[in-house]
Amino acid sequence: MGAGDAPPPVRVDVLGPLRLVVGTTAVDVPGPKRRAVLALLALAEGRTVTIDHLVDALWPAEVPESGRQALHTHISRLRAHLGNAAARLQTRQDGYQLDLLADGLDVAHARSLVERARAVACDDAAGACALLREAHALWRGPVLSDLTDIAPIATAVEGCAQLYREVTDALLACAIDAGQGHGVLALATTAHADDPLREPAVLLLMRALATTGQAPEALRTGREYRHRLAEEAGLDPSPALGELERVIAAGAAGPARTPSRRSGAPVPARPASRLIGREVEVSDLHRLLTAERLVTLVGPGGVGKTRVADEVARRCEAATILLLAPVTDPAAIPHALAAALNLTVVQGDVLAACVAVLSDRRGPLVIDNCEHLLDAVRDTVEVVLAGCPDLSVLTTSRERLGLPAEYAFRLAPLPLPGPDGDLPQVPSVAVFLDRAGRVRPGPPPTPAELRTVADIVRRLDGMPLAIELAAGRLSTFSLADLHHRLDRSLDLLGGGRPSADARHRTLRATIEWSYQLLSEDERRLFRHLAVFVDGVDVDAAERLAADLGVDGDPGSALARLVDTSMIEADVTGRTRYRMLETLRAFGLDRLAAAGEDETATASLIRWAVELTAWIAATMTTEREPEADAALRHELPNLRAAWRLVRDRGSLDDAAALVTALFDAVTYRDLVEIRGWAEELAEDPALTTHPRAGAVLGTAAEAAYHRGDYPRAERLACAGLERATENSDTWYCLLPLSVAALARGSYDEVIEHSLASAAITTAPRESLGIAALAAAYAGDPDRARTLNDQGLDGAVSPTMLAWGAYVVGEIESSSGRRESAEQHYLRAIDLARTSGATFLVGVATVGLLTVRADAGRVDDALRGYRDVIGYFARTSNWTHLWTTLRNLADLLRRLGDDGPATLIATAADNAPDAPAVGHSRAPEPPAALAPGAPRPSRADVLEVARRAIERNLKRP
Repeated sequence: MGAGDAPPPVRVDVLGPLRLVVGTTAVDVPGPKRRAVLALLALAEGRTVTIDHLVDALWPAEVPESGRQALHTHISRLRAHLGNAAARLQTRQDGYQLDLLADGLDVAHARSLVERARAVACDDAAGACALLREAHALWRGPVLSDLTDIAPIATAVEGCAQLYREVTDALLACAIDAGQGHGVLALATTAHADDPLREPAVLLLMRALATTGQAPEALRTGREYRHRLAEEAGLDPSPALGELERVIAAGAAGPARTPSRRSGAPVPARPASRLIGREVEVSDLHRLLTAERLVTLVGPGGVGKTRVADEVARRCEAATILLLAPVTDPAAIPHALAAALNLTVVQGDVLAACVAVLSDRRGPLVIDNCEHLLDAVRDTVEVVLAGCPDLSVLTTSRERLGLPAEYAFRLAPLPLPGPDGDLPQVPSVAVFLDRAGRVRPGPPPTPAELRTVADIVRRLDGMPLAIELAAGRLSTFSLADLHHRLDRSLDLLGGGRPSADARHRTLRATIEWSYQLLSEDERRLFRHLAVFVDGVDVDAAERLAADLGVDGDPGSALARLVDTSMIEADVTGRTRYRMLETLRAFGLDRLAAAGEDETATASLIRWAVELTAWIAATMTTEREPEADAALRHELPNLRAAWRLVRDRGSLDDAAALVTALFDAVTYRDLVEIRGWAEELAEDPALTTHPRAGAVLGTAAEAAYHRGDYPRAERLACAGLERATENSDTWYCLLPLSVAALARGSYDEVIEHSLASAAITTAPRESLGIAALAAAYAGDPDRARTLNDQGLDGAVSPTMLAWGAYVVGEIESSSGRRESAEQHYLRAIDLARTSGATFLVGVATVGLLTVRADAGRVDDALRGYRDVIGYFARTSNWTHLWTTLRNLADLLRRLGDDGPATLIATAADNAPDAPAVGHSRAPEPPAALAPGAPRPSRADVLEVARRAIERNLKRP
């Protein structure tokens, strides 16, 4: 090599047996210690590895006197192995550095390929697959199997295993989405066999099986996983499994996307019937969404806007779908959008949090059924477009939103048959024949029957919903009878091209015709079901039928409504009945015409009060997960009932709903329900209501979770003054105790908690709160006694989780880290089974604290990265400040004083930050220097994130 020439490249491969390549020549490196030095230098990826780190890694028990000399010898021999590339192994002031080019380390190359694949996946699935296959092929066998007795290398091997799983999962998902399921089925099977309890591997194998025509085997795989998880781990799978099972059971054998924690987007399930005659419109909309920021799919009810928008979303990567049909309150739109994003916002501006998440999305936002909330949707879309410059939005509505950036795409009815041509190929005829074939299978229609069908679809003006309803009547009539009755029953249009309004009248007449064919009992049941905005389960539907005095078996009346396509039955899991939105609007009109709207509204409110009372009672039992699922499932209907209650000014019902949902306010990050409590607390009419104390206590609990301790205490004290019963006093004492705990006033905490515990005989959290105060005040023995008393008789997962969390805090404050960790883990597992998301969060923070104290720095840093990201996304600054303080404590111990001081100072000066952490002696509060600018919350988060990443990369 001449002077000034660059040394040849060096490549080190660790994804298998250690391999050194200089230029193009493989070089053997003998001896485990020398191979370990090479591996440690390579895994540092260009960073300096200190001599102390290398010596400690090679001789962890005791460094021999000749240890440093032996290390220098290994370095010298490695330079000899490098030959004319020896200059790439450089000596630094306190260690050594191996200079590798960009692709000089196979594990770094694998990560690069994954990132490139993610960047192109949306536009080039096949190209992304090729990159991921290249990354997957880099693994040549067990990673550094002869060097795993070296602790830092063992840690790196674990990281490589995690990366291998990530690459495998990404490759499987990409291949399935690209229609290459057959080519990766064996890999999916192997990945599942390697770790049968890892849910992503299960979901990907199920998708691969479904795409290769093995839906029954896919569903069997899901059932086996569910059983194995329960038996071996005592856990339930995530909702993603149930969602995928529903998609597969509905016939989605193609590359429907698996629910992803990365995207958070809901998965468009493939409809049971195929979309006919809309390929051009779907393609045009795809093209428009690449050029326009906002496209509104406009058309009358029943023309198929929702179905077309769903198909557009299905063909887009990472589309977010917001369904507004169940939403009746304009103020609920941000909450519904947060739910569509799988985003829990417990404090702060919900819409702003949604915009922050959407700004990172590549796929479009699809908002369906906007017409009944037009002004609120317009305002929401305007905010989203301003905050997400790279996002496109597709809305469906009967009219335009009215924004300047809006491109209106009018969806016309299906093409009608002409006098000539192949009738079965005409889309409107094809839709009728497809629906008719499902209702009455039989031989292909004769030419005469085809002409009759052609006349029917012409009279229905090609409206998809009207055609499907008419074809559904073939379960009752022959084709000829259907044609005859349609001709007589509908006020069809005369000559000339009908207008859009006339088309809509035709559709209403078609629904009216189907409605009149029902019996009076069936019509009455249909009308009253229309008040449920998100459908109703079979028990509630049958109770409603019985309350209405429907003759015979209520199930028969419901079956008749399903058979006539007036309602739909969702039989995945527990049977649930729903209406198409157009049909529901028709039902509400008929309800008002019959003078029954007040009765039906009262029925919905009574259902909501009874349901929430059952939820409140069941939350304290071992059936708590069932109650949690019901609450989350029925939230759209409860939201509608709440708004009706408030519009009617019914304080009795409003108070019953709010107080029954106290546990939801306390443990479940359902910020919308917390808002109901605070809204009701502001009602002047509440002053003289007998349940005012309980309502104000519930509102106080909601204010506490927003970090507004003064307001929480004011509300709770006002509630105590108005409480007429001991049970209502309990609602107020609980938020008083936790507000005092946040302020660090431990004597007050114990006083309020013991008073609260004396009121109720049911196992509650009061004594556990007192136990926390005792532990933080330095009396662990009293804390254990109080917590044991509080756990006596507890059976609900949340109360058991609460008790485990309190034990974790007591053990942590006593320095028993291992015991504390086990109790925190148990609390997290139990809280997850019950849906107590708040408890999962606080127990996780405790867990990370003890792991950091135990020296498991990387585990703690990775955990802080995740939990800080979670709390930041949900704007939960109350708990975020505590987490950041704990992170600052860890950074200070790592010698990273600058970020630690900034974070701690920001927390100490934040008005909504709780008292300083209790598990160790707090640092003195840091004050801002005179005239120094207060760091913004965004600045604090950025400093924290950078500090975490920097310390994770340290040697």
